Amino acid sequence: MQFLPFIAIGLFFYFILLRPQQAEQRRRKELLTTLKKNDKVVTTGGMIGTIADISSDGSRVTLRVDDNTRIKFLRSAILEPLKESPDSNGSGST
Repeated sequence: MQFLPFIAIGLFFYFILLRPQQAEQRRRKELLTTLKKNDKVVTTGGMIGTIADISSDGSRVTLRVDDNTRIKFLRSAILEPLKESPDSNGSGST
């Protein structure tokens, strides 16, 4: 009977903290495996580019950030696909 509060606390932590984190990890893994050439993405460092190439083992991607600029990143550095708004014109001027 005296272990019941510890079991309740353990279940609380599992359902409130661990399960949502596991679901987020599954979602992120699925997102990274569905990336393909010509997807526009943003990296964890804030770099925005279009996937120009994916390595044969799938661990690295080459992003095209400008017409003549390509940068290699680990696939895990991709934060999310970028959804362009209809009014964006692609100019980087400020």
